[in-house]
Amino acid sequence: MNAHTLVRDHTVLSVVVGSRAFGLATESSDVDRRGVYAAPAPLFWRFDKPPTHVEGPGEERFSWELERFCELAMGANPNVLECLWSPLVEQVTPVGKELLALREAFLSRHAHRTFLRYAQGQFRKLEGDLRNHGEPRWKHVMHMVRLLISGRHLLEHGEPLVDVGDLRDRLLAVRRGEMPWDEITAWRESLTTELDGALARSPLPADPDRERIEDFLYSVRRRSVDA
Repeated sequence: MNAHTLVRDHTVLSVVVGSRAFGLATESSDVDRRGVYAAPAPLFWRFDKPPTHVEGPGEERFSWELERFCELAMGANPNVLECLWSPLVEQVTPVGKELLALREAFLSRHAHRTFLRYAQGQFRKLEGDLRNHGEPRWKHVMHMVRLLISGRHLLEHGEPLVDVGDLRDRLLAVRRGEMPWDEITAWRESLTTELDGALARSPLPADPDRERIEDFLYSVRRRSVDA
């Protein structure tokens, strides 16, 4: 089966992420769509397995197969968790509603390590840009800060913060390159310290609820065979 046909026929959840979901959109912002498709179980019985992810159709769309999506969510992948909490849901099937109802089962204190690692990786690349080109990619700087803010909120309140519209003016100033690098560095260090402090008092469990998630995945696969 063609990959784009698989996405078209078996998408269970499609959301808008990126700046529009974050409350940071400008006139030039794209519409970034992310989706989850549940490949029918019989497709896994062949030598050629269904793809774990598909780019497109369209330049701004990316979709994960359900099992891969669940694996990434259990690992607290920020991009995947943002899909589960996006306020802009464009398509959802009954299976997609089950997935959204399950979203808290994916959360755990692993988020501290994952969000921090992502932010640190971005910061190293931005420092390289600063050394090699005289300035960083300001849009990436803004999203690095936003990622730390979301991770801190997740550890403190038990869910990621997607819409950061309350900080829109300050974050867009970063994107425009109007905030001095020293001030950005101090903000990053402060958020990192707060992220570390939030871990100790976090309401999140130590690990995601793997059994509950696996039961859901098994049920979806079983129903696709029965259908």
